[in-house]
Amino acid sequence: MSYLATRLSLIQPSPTLAMTAKASQMKAEGIDVIALSAGEPDFDTPDFIKDAAKAALDKGMTKYTPVDGVPALKKAIQAKLSKDNGLSYDLDQIMAGTGGKQVIFNALMATLNAGDEVIIPAPYWVSYPDIVNLFGGVPKIVKCLEESGFKLTPDLLEDAITNNTKWLILNSPSNPTGELYSADELAALGRVLLKYPHVMVLCDDIYEYLVYDNKSFVTLASIMPELKDRCLIVNGVSKSYSMTGWRLGYGAGPRPLIKAMTMLQSQSTSNPCSITQVAAAAAIDGNREFLAEWCNSFAKRRDLTAQLISEIPGLSCRIPNGAFYLYINCEGVLGKQTPDGVKIDNDNQFAQYLLAEAHVAVVSGDAFGLSPYFRVSYATSESTLTEACRRIRVAIEKLI
Repeated sequence: MSYLATRLSLIQPSPTLAMTAKASQMKAEGIDVIALSAGEPDFDTPDFIKDAAKAALDKGMTKYTPVDGVPALKKAIQAKLSKDNGLSYDLDQIMAGTGGKQVIFNALMATLNAGDEVIIPAPYWVSYPDIVNLFGGVPKIVKCLEESGFKLTPDLLEDAITNNTKWLILNSPSNPTGELYSADELAALGRVLLKYPHVMVLCDDIYEYLVYDNKSFVTLASIMPELKDRCLIVNGVSKSYSMTGWRLGYGAGPRPLIKAMTMLQSQSTSNPCSITQVAAAAAIDGNREFLAEWCNSFAKRRDLTAQLISEIPGLSCRIPNGAFYLYINCEGVLGKQTPDGVKIDNDNQFAQYLLAEAHVAVVSGDAFGLSPYFRVSYATSESTLTEACRRIRVAIEKLI
């Protein structure tokens, strides 16, 4: 309609949320849909975190807080970054927002001018390009192929950098692939970045603790101290503590950037929820012993799903070391026809077919910038995953 801003034409609804909403609608209509589309752990938030929130309510901690977060939360983040990542930040270099997405939103809004380029390795989290577009930036999509582990290489990075490059976004472990950058791989990228001091790096570390197979997480600023003043660390409690609905993310980086991000937040949401801040501080400060069991469960689910997928003709996938996703190659089913005679030409059509025929909701690779693939989340029970893969196999067997 004419009263809507033209900038809305630069973005689209989140494809993952759209598919999840469609699956929920079908469920409401009585259809037995298995939703593997949302990136959300099925575990409950640990009790000690919920207890901290209840205590905060009982104490009446329901008022406004500082825009960038209460001191207790920022001190917890500060200590975590020092202990886990070897990174030292003053409190005015840290800010909390309503989820990691808002922190990224604030950072790009605060820094992008028209025409500024942001290097985004594909496959990417679906919101990166839209946020860049919204603020007049130019997403510079760099396709990272399966044979290189879906990871950005130094040569690809160097080829993508121009005088207009403002940011590189690095997400490890990755959504949607689950792939984890090693210290050597990050150092190789860092050596390229040292040659281009005008490029900032947004390190999306939201899946930091969800790492398997005795692998270790590292973030760029930890292994390349020379780049620390050009890095924005983005993290939060949503994934590793199963607090997706609590909405608490944080950023740590250069003081002028954090100040600008905080100013913007003061004119949008103001502070994150006061109760959530108390719960997040308890989570970050607390004992993470529960994570060993969670990660063991996730790894088993990953292995089960990958094995079942490998047994389905036309599908294949890598086994990643982190997060809770499989990025499944579906090239082998393209070009086939459905029982109704509809030709499947791309991964989006295949995802729609799986929803309609198998009642399994997945997200197509085109949403993540690299086809022909689709993403499933294995953050659900083994029985559910087994049934979902059975349905997918039956649906594919019906293709001609």
